[in-house]
Amino acid sequence: MNTTTESKTTTFLNYINGEWVASDTGQTEVSKNPAIKGEVVGSYQLSSSNDFNDAATSARIAQKAWRKLAGSVRGDYLLKAASILEERIDDIAATMTREMGKTFAEAKGETARGVAILRYYAGEGMRSIGDVIPSTDSEALLFTTRVPVGVVGVITPWNFPVAIPLWKMAPALIYGNTVVIKPASETAITCAKVINCLHDAGFPAGVINMVTGSGAKIGTEMVNHRVIDAITFTGSNTVGKQLAHSAVTRGIKYQLEMGGKNPVIVASDADLDLAVDATISGGLKSTGQKCTATSRVIVQKEVYDKFKEKLLEKVAEITVGDGLESGTWMGPCASEGQLNTVLSYIEKGKEEGATLLFGGNRVLENKGYYVEPTVFESTSPDLTIVREEIFGPVLALLKVDTLVEALEMANDSEYGLSASIFTTNIGNMLSFINEMDAGLVRINAESAGVELQAPFGGMKQSSSHSREQGRAAIEFFTSIKTVFIK
Repeated sequence: MNTTTESKTTTFLNYINGEWVASDTGQTEVSKNPAIKGEVVGSYQLSSSNDFNDAATSARIAQKAWRKLAGSVRGDYLLKAASILEERIDDIAATMTREMGKTFAEAKGETARGVAILRYYAGEGMRSIGDVIPSTDSEALLFTTRVPVGVVGVITPWNFPVAIPLWKMAPALIYGNTVVIKPASETAITCAKVINCLHDAGFPAGVINMVTGSGAKIGTEMVNHRVIDAITFTGSNTVGKQLAHSAVTRGIKYQLEMGGKNPVIVASDADLDLAVDATISGGLKSTGQKCTATSRVIVQKEVYDKFKEKLLEKVAEITVGDGLESGTWMGPCASEGQLNTVLSYIEKGKEEGATLLFGGNRVLENKGYYVEPTVFESTSPDLTIVREEIFGPVLALLKVDTLVEALEMANDSEYGLSASIFTTNIGNMLSFINEMDAGLVRINAESAGVELQAPFGGMKQSSSHSREQGRAAIEFFTSIKTVFIK
């Protein structure tokens, strides 16, 4: 990989038309380790409109030949990339931990998931892309096929810097599209190392391109650029809606995965130990920085006190620290800005009258951006900490009388990404499945579980109502073409 070293800091370049190139601005920014104050992971390019134009143009040129390859041939490139990523799993996972703070075990698991994503979509190259349809004309052949949408712009967040780029890029590529990715600046180094795996797998020049820098500048350039045919985005609702407006104006496809305020319902007949463990895992792993993280915990009154007691006992055992250190269960917030956001919500919870049961403080302040796992008890579903996405290790407990009330409270949100229930009653399960307004519902399991072979996406304000991953990805990354042959 072409890099330069200055003062022991590696400078990572843009990847355009099969080459690692510096931005024409000559400017870079450092990526910092949130676990260790002052530690620099590396530098990335602060790119310009010209850089993006070069990347988009190379993607457009490359797409003509790439789409003509057999799906199985495109799949071979993905398989090779999977093997290379697997060989580099420890290095990439360690880089992820140093850039955004999640523990090394979580980062390694995510990178392994990236390997599996590449292999899954490699197989898509040999699967059906159409149907034969009976025609009213007995002497005609009527069928459908699918064609790539063209050049896909990819905008990804910092919380899953391997899995999310790959679950967007892999299906785009296997279906014959070319891509330009703009990763989150906080994890630009991790993304560059993933792109280098694809480069070393021998993808043709221009098929994959990466441009780093300002989201406002590069994201705006991407959605408005004349050769971009589709945008796939994961991030905030505010930015997502801005992108959607621009995409509609241009008449291009767009796919948005955005926020969540994910509930867990604990019914009176639940296995409480299972519910407690899953609530902690779903809400506090990755420092709560998941769009599917558990945030609201709605518990029936018969088991509320016992559940709360067990939960607080377990939360007290959590060790906070550097994700690369053995024994650490929860790492830091990904940045100083994210830490300040979480702390502001904790203060808001106190101001609005929620009872702070555990945590709520910044810790290890001399080391990095750490906050304690935090548990509130709320008497109202209308408090800010119950309504708004915090994206941090903060749980809000709410007590209800009945399952009907629990479902109403769970659905009383502008979001509808994921939800789970803990119960042993089949009737409760069926009511939850039928009535919960969420794109992902899980029974006796944490809210934050997503499987790569299954469709993923939200309802209401959580998404653009499209789905990612699994076979469902073909819907966004291709268009149906109907063929009539006389």
